[in-house]
Amino acid sequence: MSTIDILWLIAAGMLLAAAILTSVRVLAGPTTLDRLISLDMAIAVTMAGLAVWAGMSGDSSVVATIAAIALVNFIGSIAVARFRVRDDQ
Repeated sequence: MSTIDILWLIAAGMLLAAAILTSVRVLAGPTTLDRLISLDMAIAVTMAGLAVWAGMSGDSSVVATIAAIALVNFIGSIAVARFRVRDDQ
């Protein structure tokens, strides 16, 4: 196993740890905004995972998918933040 393979595995492990911590925050978030931020983070981790896979495999066709996910995530976050019901009501 080469050094670059070890680095890819370390990156994947760190992304897995981030995904687990984000999932815990989604489930334990006391407010709606905490859950929204956690879901945004989960999507960011997914995009980073796709970028790591693209770098590892040398496939650049995933870049458009990452950009599309980022745009949909941004629009979705704005919509939820704008139309959400307050937690105290």
